Amino acid sequence: MSAPGILIAAARSGSGKTTLALGLMRALTRRGMRVTAVKCGPDYIDPAFHAAATGREGINLDSWAMEPGLIAALAARAGAEADIIIAEGAMGLFDGAPEGAGGTGASADIAALLGWPVLLAHDASGQAQTAGAVIRGLASHDPRVKITGVVANRLGSDRHRRLVAESVAALGLPLFGALPRNDAVKLPERHLGLVQARETEGLDARLNALADFVEAHVDVTAIVKAASSAPQADDASAMPKPPAQRIAVARDAAFSFFYPHHAQSWRSQGAELVFFSPLADEPPPQDADLCWLPGGYPELHAGALAPAECFLSGLRRFAQSKPVHGECGGYMVLGRLLTDADGRAHLMAGLLELETSFASRKLHLGYRIAVLSADHCLGPKGRILRGHEFHYATVTREEGEAFALVRDAYSPTQSPSGRRAGLVSGTFFHVVG
Repeated sequence: MSAPGILIAAARSGSGKTTLALGLMRALTRRGMRVTAVKCGPDYIDPAFHAAATGREGINLDSWAMEPGLIAALAARAGAEADIIIAEGAMGLFDGAPEGAGGTGASADIAALLGWPVLLAHDASGQAQTAGAVIRGLASHDPRVKITGVVANRLGSDRHRRLVAESVAALGLPLFGALPRNDAVKLPERHLGLVQARETEGLDARLNALADFVEAHVDVTAIVKAASSAPQADDASAMPKPPAQRIAVARDAAFSFFYPHHAQSWRSQGAELVFFSPLADEPPPQDADLCWLPGGYPELHAGALAPAECFLSGLRRFAQSKPVHGECGGYMVLGRLLTDADGRAHLMAGLLELETSFASRKLHLGYRIAVLSADHCLGPKGRILRGHEFHYATVTREEGEAFALVRDAYSPTQSPSGRRAGLVSGTFFHVVG
Protein backbone atom coordinates (compact mmCIF):
# COMPACT_ATOMS: atom_id res chain seq x y z
CA MET A 1 0.00 0.00 0.00
CA SER A 2 1.31 3.45 -0.93
CA ALA A 3 2.17 5.96 1.75
CA PRO A 4 -0.05 9.00 2.34
CA GLY A 5 1.05 12.20 0.66
CA ILE A 6 0.71 15.95 0.94
CA LEU A 7 1.54 18.57 -1.67
CA ILE A 8 3.06 21.92 -0.73
CA ALA A 9 1.88 24.63 -3.13
CA ALA A 10 1.44 28.39 -3.27
CA ALA A 11 -0.20 31.22 -5.15
CA ARG A 12 3.01 32.03 -7.02
CA SER A 13 6.72 31.34 -7.25
CA GLY A 14 8.91 32.73 -4.50
CA SER A 15 6.36 32.13 -1.74
CA GLY A 16 8.56 29.86 0.37
CA LYS A 17 7.56 26.39 -0.89
CA THR A 18 11.15 25.14 -0.97
CA THR A 19 11.93 26.46 2.51
CA LEU A 20 8.88 24.74 3.97
CA ALA A 21 9.35 21.54 1.96
CA LEU A 22 13.02 21.05 2.80
CA GLY A 23 12.52 21.96 6.45
CA LEU A 24 9.60 19.56 6.75
CA MET A 25 11.42 16.75 4.91
CA ARG A 26 14.47 16.99 7.14
CA ALA A 27 12.39 17.39 10.31
CA LEU A 28 10.40 14.22 9.59
CA THR A 29 13.53 12.33 8.58
CA ARG A 30 15.14 13.28 11.90
CA ARG A 31 12.08 11.85 13.63
CA GLY A 32 12.83 8.50 12.02
CA MET A 33 10.20 8.61 9.27
CA ARG A 34 10.93 7.31 5.78
CA VAL A 35 10.18 10.32 3.60
CA THR A 36 9.96 10.13 -0.19
CA ALA A 37 10.05 13.48 -1.94
CA VAL A 38 8.28 14.47 -5.15
CA LYS A 39 8.88 17.55 -7.27
CA CYS A 40 6.02 18.66 -9.49
CA GLY A 41 7.06 19.80 -12.93
CA PRO A 42 10.32 19.72 -14.90
CA ASP A 43 12.99 20.54 -12.35
CA TYR A 44 16.43 18.98 -11.85
CA ILE A 45 17.79 21.11 -9.03
CA ASP A 46 15.19 20.84 -6.26
CA PRO A 47 15.10 16.99 -6.29
CA ALA A 48 18.80 16.88 -5.40
CA PHE A 49 18.06 18.98 -2.31
CA HIS A 50 15.11 16.71 -1.51
CA ALA A 51 17.40 13.67 -1.66
CA ALA A 52 19.90 15.38 0.63
CA ALA A 53 17.15 16.29 3.10
CA THR A 54 15.59 12.82 3.23
CA GLY A 55 18.49 10.50 2.42
CA ARG A 56 16.26 8.91 -0.23
CA GLU A 57 16.00 9.49 -3.97
CA GLY A 58 12.78 11.19 -5.02
CA ILE A 59 11.00 11.63 -8.36
CA ASN A 60 9.42 14.25 -10.62
CA LEU A 61 5.75 14.13 -11.59
CA ASP A 62 4.48 16.27 -14.44
CA SER A 63 0.94 16.09 -15.80
CA TRP A 64 1.82 17.92 -19.02
CA ALA A 65 4.59 15.56 -20.05
CA MET A 66 3.33 12.35 -18.41
CA GLU A 67 0.27 10.21 -19.01
CA PRO A 68 -1.94 9.56 -15.95
CA GLY A 69 -0.87 5.90 -15.89
CA LEU A 70 2.79 6.83 -15.61
CA ILE A 71 2.06 9.34 -12.85
CA ALA A 72 0.13 6.71 -10.91
CA ALA A 73 2.83 4.06 -11.39
CA LEU A 74 5.63 6.39 -10.29
CA ALA A 75 3.64 7.56 -7.27
CA ALA A 76 2.85 3.98 -6.27
CA ARG A 77 6.53 3.04 -6.39
CA ALA A 78 7.52 6.23 -4.57
CA GLY A 79 5.24 5.40 -1.69
CA ALA A 80 5.81 1.65 -1.53
CA GLU A 81 8.64 1.87 0.99
CA ALA A 82 7.87 5.21 2.63
CA ASP A 83 5.92 6.45 5.63
CA ILE A 84 4.93 9.69 3.92
CA ILE A 85 5.32 11.46 0.57
CA ILE A 86 6.09 15.17 0.62
CA ALA A 87 5.53 16.83 -2.76
CA GLU A 88 6.76 20.30 -3.66
CA GLY A 89 4.74 22.19 -6.25
CA ALA A 90 6.03 24.44 -9.02
CA MET A 91 5.13 28.07 -9.66
CA GLY A 92 1.54 28.80 -8.65
CA LEU A 93 -0.85 25.97 -7.77
CA PHE A 94 -2.85 26.21 -11.02
CA ASP A 95 -0.13 27.38 -13.43
CA GLY A 96 0.26 25.14 -16.48
CA ALA A 97 0.05 24.93 -20.26
CA PRO A 98 -2.39 23.60 -22.89
CA GLU A 99 -2.37 20.20 -24.61
CA GLY A 100 -0.89 18.19 -21.76
CA ALA A 101 -0.74 14.41 -21.73
CA GLY A 102 -2.42 14.05 -18.33
CA GLY A 103 -3.34 17.65 -17.53
CA THR A 104 -1.90 21.13 -17.81
CA GLY A 105 1.30 20.48 -15.88
CA ALA A 106 -0.09 22.34 -12.87
CA SER A 107 0.64 21.09 -9.38
CA ALA A 108 -3.13 21.00 -8.88
CA ASP A 109 -3.36 18.20 -11.46
CA ILE A 110 -1.00 16.01 -9.45
CA ALA A 111 -2.96 16.62 -6.24
CA ALA A 112 -6.22 15.76 -8.00
CA LEU A 113 -4.89 12.67 -9.79
CA LEU A 114 -3.30 11.18 -6.67
CA GLY A 115 -5.71 12.34 -3.98
CA TRP A 116 -3.08 14.37 -2.14
CA PRO A 117 -4.35 17.27 -0.01
CA VAL A 118 -2.66 20.63 -0.61
CA LEU A 119 -0.79 22.54 2.07
CA LEU A 120 -0.55 26.20 1.04
CA ALA A 121 2.66 28.06 1.72
CA HIS A 122 1.36 31.62 1.62
CA ASP A 123 3.65 34.64 1.42
CA ALA A 124 1.85 37.17 3.60
CA SER A 125 4.37 39.97 3.20
CA GLY A 126 2.70 43.24 2.27
CA GLN A 127 -0.79 42.06 3.28
CA ALA A 128 -2.86 41.12 6.33
CA GLN A 129 -6.58 40.27 6.01
CA THR A 130 -6.17 40.11 2.23
CA ALA A 131 -4.37 36.82 2.80
CA GLY A 132 -7.75 35.27 3.57
CA ALA A 133 -9.22 36.56 0.32
CA VAL A 134 -6.37 35.12 -1.77
CA ILE A 135 -6.52 31.78 0.04
CA ARG A 136 -10.33 31.67 -0.37
CA GLY A 137 -9.89 32.02 -4.12
CA LEU A 138 -7.31 29.25 -4.27
CA ALA A 139 -9.42 26.94 -2.12
CA SER A 140 -12.57 27.37 -4.23
CA HIS A 141 -11.03 27.52 -7.70
CA ASP A 142 -11.00 23.79 -8.51
CA PRO A 143 -13.35 21.31 -6.79
CA ARG A 144 -10.91 18.47 -7.53
CA VAL A 145 -8.35 20.01 -5.17
CA LYS A 146 -8.60 19.94 -1.38
CA ILE A 147 -6.76 22.64 0.57
CA THR A 148 -6.03 21.03 3.93
CA GLY A 149 -4.33 23.95 5.67
CA VAL A 150 -1.99 26.92 5.46
CA VAL A 151 1.49 27.86 6.57
CA ALA A 152 1.90 31.64 6.41
CA ASN A 153 5.35 32.88 5.48
CA ARG A 154 7.41 36.08 5.88
CA LEU A 155 5.45 37.48 8.80
CA GLY A 156 6.80 40.66 10.33
CA SER A 157 5.32 40.78 13.85
CA ASP A 158 2.94 39.13 16.31
CA ARG A 159 0.22 41.54 15.17
CA HIS A 160 0.82 40.58 11.55
CA ARG A 161 0.54 36.93 12.49
CA ARG A 162 -2.71 37.49 14.38
CA LEU A 163 -4.38 39.34 11.50
CA VAL A 164 -3.39 36.67 8.99
CA ALA A 165 -4.44 33.87 11.35
CA GLU A 166 -7.87 35.45 11.84
CA SER A 167 -8.40 35.76 8.08
CA VAL A 168 -7.50 32.08 7.58
CA ALA A 169 -9.63 30.89 10.50
CA ALA A 170 -12.64 32.67 8.95
CA LEU A 171 -12.33 30.28 6.01
CA GLY A 172 -12.52 27.21 8.24
CA LEU A 173 -8.95 26.24 7.38
CA PRO A 174 -6.29 25.40 9.96
CA LEU A 175 -3.19 27.58 10.13
CA PHE A 176 -0.52 24.92 10.64
CA GLY A 177 2.21 27.48 11.17
CA ALA A 178 3.56 30.98 10.70
CA LEU A 179 7.14 31.54 9.54
CA PRO A 180 8.73 34.88 10.37
CA ARG A 181 11.00 36.69 7.95
CA ASN A 182 14.41 35.06 8.17
CA ASP A 183 17.05 35.62 5.48
CA ALA A 184 19.47 33.39 7.40
CA VAL A 185 17.77 30.23 6.10
CA LYS A 186 17.97 31.18 2.41
CA LEU A 187 19.87 28.87 0.07
CA PRO A 188 22.32 30.39 -2.45
CA GLU A 189 21.09 30.93 -6.03
CA ARG A 190 22.43 31.46 -9.56
CA HIS A 191 21.08 31.16 -13.13
CA LEU A 192 18.64 28.25 -13.55
CA GLY A 193 17.79 28.32 -9.83
CA LEU A 194 19.52 27.24 -6.64
CA VAL A 195 23.22 26.45 -6.58
CA GLN A 196 23.31 22.66 -6.96
CA ALA A 197 23.05 20.60 -3.80
CA ARG A 198 26.48 19.00 -4.26
CA GLU A 199 28.04 22.48 -4.56
CA THR A 200 26.26 24.10 -1.59
CA GLU A 201 28.72 24.57 1.23
CA GLY A 202 27.64 23.12 4.57
CA LEU A 203 24.44 21.72 3.09
CA ASP A 204 23.71 19.31 5.92
CA ALA A 205 23.96 22.08 8.49
CA ARG A 206 21.76 24.31 6.32
CA LEU A 207 19.12 21.58 6.09
CA ASN A 208 19.17 21.06 9.84
CA ALA A 209 18.77 24.81 10.31
CA LEU A 210 15.74 24.73 8.00
CA ALA A 211 14.31 21.82 9.98
CA ASP A 212 14.86 23.70 13.26
CA PHE A 213 13.16 26.76 11.76
CA VAL A 214 10.13 24.77 10.62
CA GLU A 215 9.90 22.78 13.88
CA ALA A 216 9.90 26.04 15.86
CA HIS A 217 7.06 27.68 13.93
CA VAL A 218 4.98 24.89 12.36
CA ASP A 219 2.82 22.08 13.78
CA VAL A 220 4.66 19.29 11.98
CA THR A 221 2.62 16.54 13.62
CA ALA A 222 -0.65 18.08 12.40
CA ILE A 223 0.69 18.20 8.84
CA VAL A 224 1.57 14.49 8.99
CA LYS A 225 -1.96 13.68 10.16
CA ALA A 226 -3.41 15.71 7.28
CA ALA A 227 -1.63 13.64 4.61
CA SER A 228 -3.68 11.17 2.59
CA SER A 229 -3.90 9.65 -0.89
CA ALA A 230 -6.02 7.61 -3.26
CA PRO A 231 -5.04 4.02 -4.17
CA GLN A 232 -2.51 3.92 -7.03
CA ALA A 233 -1.87 1.18 -9.58
CA ASP A 234 1.76 0.25 -10.28
CA ASP A 235 1.50 -0.42 -14.00
CA ALA A 236 4.92 -1.48 -15.27
CA SER A 237 3.82 -1.03 -18.90
CA ALA A 238 3.42 2.72 -18.30
CA MET A 239 7.09 3.20 -17.41
CA PRO A 240 9.51 4.79 -19.95
CA LYS A 241 11.40 2.16 -21.92
CA PRO A 242 15.22 2.12 -21.60
CA PRO A 243 17.03 3.37 -24.73
CA ALA A 244 19.69 0.64 -24.41
CA GLN A 245 20.71 -2.29 -22.22
CA ARG A 246 23.93 -0.88 -20.72
CA ILE A 247 23.91 2.92 -20.55
CA ALA A 248 26.94 5.09 -19.73
CA VAL A 249 25.70 8.29 -18.07
CA ALA A 250 27.92 11.31 -17.39
CA ARG A 251 27.43 12.50 -13.83
CA ASP A 252 29.24 15.29 -11.98
CA ALA A 253 28.85 19.04 -11.37
CA ALA A 254 28.83 19.71 -15.12
CA PHE A 255 26.37 16.91 -15.99
CA SER A 256 23.74 16.60 -13.28
CA PHE A 257 20.37 17.10 -14.97
CA PHE A 258 19.23 13.49 -15.12
CA TYR A 259 15.73 12.61 -13.93
CA PRO A 260 15.62 10.00 -11.14
CA HIS A 261 12.44 8.48 -12.57
CA HIS A 262 14.29 7.65 -15.79
CA ALA A 263 17.02 5.84 -13.90
CA GLN A 264 14.47 4.03 -11.74
CA SER A 265 12.25 2.94 -14.63
CA TRP A 266 15.14 1.92 -16.89
CA ARG A 267 16.66 -0.20 -14.13
CA SER A 268 13.31 -1.77 -13.27
CA GLN A 269 13.15 -3.03 -16.86
CA GLY A 270 16.58 -4.61 -16.77
CA ALA A 271 18.85 -1.84 -18.03
CA GLU A 272 22.18 -1.19 -16.34
CA LEU A 273 23.42 2.35 -15.72
CA VAL A 274 27.15 3.05 -15.43
CA PHE A 275 28.15 6.53 -14.30
CA PHE A 276 31.36 8.34 -15.20
CA SER A 277 32.74 11.83 -14.57
CA PRO A 278 33.99 13.98 -17.47
CA LEU A 279 35.32 16.54 -14.97
CA ALA A 280 37.51 13.77 -13.52
CA ASP A 281 38.67 13.10 -17.11
CA GLU A 282 36.92 9.73 -17.22
CA PRO A 283 35.88 8.37 -20.64
CA PRO A 284 32.56 6.58 -21.17
CA PRO A 285 33.00 2.84 -20.55
CA GLN A 286 33.61 1.27 -23.94
CA ASP A 287 31.53 -1.81 -23.09
CA ALA A 288 28.35 0.29 -22.77
CA ASP A 289 25.72 0.24 -25.52
CA LEU A 290 24.85 3.95 -25.33
CA CYS A 291 26.47 7.09 -23.93
CA TRP A 292 24.10 9.67 -22.45
CA LEU A 293 25.34 13.19 -21.69
CA PRO A 294 22.73 14.93 -19.51
CA GLY A 295 22.34 18.65 -19.13
CA GLY A 296 23.92 20.61 -16.32
CA TYR A 297 26.46 23.41 -16.15
CA PRO A 298 29.22 22.75 -18.72
CA GLU A 299 29.33 26.52 -19.33
CA LEU A 300 30.71 26.92 -15.80
CA HIS A 301 33.27 24.13 -16.29
CA ALA A 302 34.30 24.57 -19.93
CA GLY A 303 37.87 25.41 -18.89
CA ALA A 304 38.14 22.02 -17.15
CA LEU A 305 36.36 20.03 -19.86
CA ALA A 306 38.41 21.33 -22.80
CA PRO A 307 41.73 19.78 -21.62
CA ALA A 308 40.06 16.55 -20.41
CA GLU A 309 41.65 14.51 -23.19
CA CYS A 310 40.80 11.08 -21.80
CA PHE A 311 37.13 12.03 -21.68
CA LEU A 312 37.04 13.72 -25.09
CA SER A 313 39.08 11.12 -26.96
CA GLY A 314 37.16 8.32 -25.27
CA LEU A 315 33.87 9.96 -26.26
CA ARG A 316 35.02 10.29 -29.88
CA ARG A 317 36.14 6.65 -29.90
CA PHE A 318 32.80 5.52 -28.42
CA ALA A 319 30.87 7.48 -31.08
CA GLN A 320 32.59 5.60 -33.89
CA SER A 321 30.59 2.45 -33.21
CA LYS A 322 27.86 3.23 -30.65
CA PRO A 323 25.24 5.93 -30.19
CA VAL A 324 25.87 9.07 -28.14
CA HIS A 325 23.09 11.46 -27.14
CA GLY A 326 23.40 14.81 -25.37
CA GLU A 327 20.67 16.89 -23.75
CA CYS A 328 21.09 20.65 -23.33
CA GLY A 329 24.52 21.01 -21.66
CA GLY A 330 25.45 17.61 -23.05
CA TYR A 331 24.52 18.90 -26.51
CA MET A 332 26.83 21.89 -26.05
CA VAL A 333 29.76 19.60 -25.19
CA LEU A 334 29.15 17.49 -28.31
CA GLY A 335 29.71 20.62 -30.41
CA ARG A 336 32.96 22.18 -31.61
CA LEU A 337 33.11 25.33 -29.49
CA LEU A 338 31.68 26.53 -26.18
CA THR A 339 32.19 30.19 -25.22
CA ASP A 340 32.00 30.87 -21.48
CA ALA A 341 30.57 33.89 -19.66
CA ASP A 342 33.89 35.76 -19.93
CA GLY A 343 33.99 35.36 -23.70
CA ARG A 344 36.68 32.65 -23.70
CA ALA A 345 36.17 30.00 -26.39
CA HIS A 346 36.85 26.35 -25.47
CA LEU A 347 37.17 23.41 -27.85
CA MET A 348 34.72 20.61 -27.10
CA ALA A 349 34.23 17.13 -28.61
CA GLY A 350 33.59 18.30 -32.17
CA LEU A 351 31.16 15.49 -32.90
CA LEU A 352 28.45 17.89 -34.09
CA GLU A 353 28.67 21.07 -36.15
CA LEU A 354 27.63 23.27 -33.25
CA GLU A 355 29.00 26.35 -31.50
CA THR A 356 27.34 27.84 -28.44
CA SER A 357 27.92 30.86 -26.22
CA PHE A 358 27.15 31.63 -22.61
CA ALA A 359 28.59 35.13 -23.05
CA SER A 360 25.57 35.93 -25.22
CA ARG A 361 22.61 34.89 -23.10
CA LYS A 362 18.90 34.56 -23.71
CA LEU A 363 16.42 32.62 -21.60
CA HIS A 364 14.79 29.67 -23.38
CA LEU A 365 12.09 28.16 -21.16
CA GLY A 366 8.95 26.09 -21.55
CA TYR A 367 7.27 22.82 -22.40
CA ARG A 368 8.13 21.31 -25.78
CA ILE A 369 6.69 18.61 -28.06
CA ALA A 370 9.31 16.90 -30.22
CA VAL A 371 8.83 14.63 -33.25
CA LEU A 372 11.85 12.47 -34.04
CA SER A 373 13.17 13.16 -37.54
CA ALA A 374 14.72 9.67 -37.91
CA ASP A 375 14.96 6.37 -36.06
CA HIS A 376 16.74 6.91 -32.74
CA CYS A 377 17.48 5.15 -29.46
CA LEU A 378 14.51 7.10 -28.04
CA GLY A 379 12.15 5.67 -30.63
CA PRO A 380 11.31 5.31 -34.33
CA LYS A 381 11.03 8.15 -36.77
CA GLY A 382 7.90 10.19 -36.11
CA ARG A 383 7.66 9.30 -32.42
CA ILE A 384 6.32 12.14 -30.30
CA LEU A 385 8.29 13.01 -27.17
CA ARG A 386 7.21 15.40 -24.42
CA GLY A 387 9.61 17.47 -22.39
CA HIS A 388 10.96 20.94 -21.81
CA GLU A 389 13.73 23.40 -22.54
CA PHE A 390 15.51 25.56 -19.95
CA HIS A 391 18.80 27.27 -20.75
CA TYR A 392 20.46 30.63 -21.29
CA ALA A 393 23.05 29.58 -23.86
CA THR A 394 22.84 30.95 -27.40
CA VAL A 395 23.58 28.98 -30.57
CA THR A 396 26.08 30.88 -32.72
CA ARG A 397 26.48 28.14 -35.35
CA GLU A 398 24.45 24.99 -35.98
CA GLU A 399 24.61 22.83 -39.11
CA GLY A 400 23.57 19.36 -40.17
CA GLU A 401 20.51 17.13 -40.02
CA ALA A 402 17.94 18.03 -37.34
CA PHE A 403 17.45 15.71 -34.37
CA ALA A 404 13.73 16.48 -34.24
CA LEU A 405 11.01 18.94 -35.13
CA VAL A 406 9.97 20.78 -31.98
CA ARG A 407 7.25 23.23 -30.99
CA ASP A 408 6.39 24.81 -27.67
CA ALA A 409 3.12 24.28 -25.83
CA TYR A 410 1.64 27.57 -27.01
CA SER A 411 2.53 27.43 -30.71
CA PRO A 412 1.54 25.20 -33.65
CA THR A 413 4.77 26.03 -35.49
CA GLN A 414 7.45 23.35 -35.61
CA SER A 415 11.14 24.18 -35.96
CA PRO A 416 14.21 21.96 -36.37
CA SER A 417 15.82 21.29 -33.01
CA GLY A 418 19.24 19.84 -32.24
CA ARG A 419 21.49 18.03 -34.68
CA ARG A 420 22.58 14.48 -35.52
CA ALA A 421 25.57 13.10 -37.39
CA GLY A 422 26.18 9.39 -37.73
CA LEU A 423 25.54 7.81 -34.33
CA VAL A 424 25.73 11.13 -32.47
CA SER A 425 22.73 13.31 -31.62
CA GLY A 426 21.98 16.20 -29.35
CA THR A 427 19.37 18.82 -28.55
CA PHE A 428 18.43 21.45 -25.98
CA PHE A 429 15.20 19.46 -25.49
CA HIS A 430 14.95 17.43 -22.26
CA VAL A 431 12.77 14.30 -22.39
CA VAL A 432 10.42 13.98 -19.39
CA GLY A 433 7.64 11.48 -20.17
